[in-house]
Amino acid sequence: MKSLISSLTFTYIFLAIAIIKINNINCYRVVKRLSDSSDSCEGVLSPDLIKEIDGYQPIVDRIVYEATNGSFKGRTWRDLSDFVDDYGSRFTGTQNLEDAIDHVLLRSRELGLENVHGDVVPVPKWIRGNESATMLSPREKNLRMLGLGYSIGTPPEGITAEAIVVESFEELKRRASEIPGKIVVYNQKFISYGKTVEYRSRGAIEAAKVGAVATLIRSITPFSIYSPHTGMMDYSESVKKIPAACITVEDAHLLGRLAKRGKKLRISIKMEAHQLASGRSRNLVSEISGSTQPEKVVVVSGHVDSWDVGQGAMDDGGGAFSSWVSVLLLKGLGLQAKRTIRSIMWTAEEMGIIGANYYINKYRSQEKNLQMVMESDIGTFLPLGWEATGSPEVICILRRITKLLSKMTPLEVKTPHSGPDIENWVNDGVPGASLWNKNERYFWFHHSEGDTMDVETPDNLDMATALFAATSYIIADISLDLPRNT
Repeated sequence: MKSLISSLTFTYIFLAIAIIKINNINCYRVVKRLSDSSDSCEGVLSPDLIKEIDGYQPIVDRIVYEATNGSFKGRTWRDLSDFVDDYGSRFTGTQNLEDAIDHVLLRSRELGLENVHGDVVPVPKWIRGNESATMLSPREKNLRMLGLGYSIGTPPEGITAEAIVVESFEELKRRASEIPGKIVVYNQKFISYGKTVEYRSRGAIEAAKVGAVATLIRSITPFSIYSPHTGMMDYSESVKKIPAACITVEDAHLLGRLAKRGKKLRISIKMEAHQLASGRSRNLVSEISGSTQPEKVVVVSGHVDSWDVGQGAMDDGGGAFSSWVSVLLLKGLGLQAKRTIRSIMWTAEEMGIIGANYYINKYRSQEKNLQMVMESDIGTFLPLGWEATGSPEVICILRRITKLLSKMTPLEVKTPHSGPDIENWVNDGVPGASLWNKNERYFWFHHSEGDTMDVETPDNLDMATALFAATSYIIADISLDLPRNT
């Protein structure tokens, strides 16, 4: 399990980066291909296929109306609110996560979904315990902090040492002779999540290489109101493990200013973080079976686990529930596609995409039956459409479907997808799409106490639910088996 977790870490880090592979694929009723650089779909789909997709407009209108004005208006927000208010954060390896999974399994059965079950996954158990950080000089000040997932703890008495502030890995290397026996504080600039998160992931490794005894890292966020952000870190088998935690942007700036004035910094860190024996969790599966090709499947998904701070309402309660409620919406409207539509709430995503990758490997032999895999895991703010990876035909089909929904709100399709849980499927050539939304504020709240229901709005969740429902239904019902990337 340890090696599995380690191998998955960097996949998690670069969750926003995917490779779109566009190759020549022979496909039923397709008459022309897109160039790699073109956004145009002119001539890519045959007139018959366009007519078939456009014929779903009345069904799309029913779905949109029911989600945004009918009996399902506000439903996703209410179900999500009930869930996260009752269970709060749902950290991997905790009984609370398993109780939350039991709740959704029970509700899925009560609401008439099919094939409802929890698919068992071995998961790690990392315990945070009590933790604190205090600046002792040049004055005494408590530093808000959150230990990073998989970090080791300090000795019971803690670690007290002089601190060195650096703004980059390059500066760390230049000042390597100053580091032994000290605490390294990273005060790096936020460029983007994908680029800046390497300090959270590799910060302890790089600091330990030059003799640091612990590290404190500026939280990976562009905006802060004195709130630390946690997340997963990595160790190297060949480098000594040292404790690692994130501190607030404000405290990182403070320490940086003091250091530049020549003040001697001394910090005390105490962390009870430790690892227990692995346990078990479950991916949460429910579906509407296909009417004529039930073995073929469209997956809609999000992850049910969260970090142990906040409520996990945004990461990823909104994504898990908008995809799950979309299946309930189709069930409520009596819409049964030719292929199966399967909802999956992934477990243990935050600790290394463990649930999804375990499931994908376990059912590799069934992968050939996947029509499309979809997920939401980077916010459920105002929907903008889909981020997708697939052949030109797949992208153009999604664009045609999205056009049917654009009376609800302007929607488009861009490439590539950015979904971590479906990444391995997409890498195997399965068409994939992730919810594209106006999420500029996502990393303000990400992995912090600020991830609560106050981040979510009913109207945005309604539209995300409608987008999942309509897209998955058409993809599952259309006469075309979507081509793979090779």
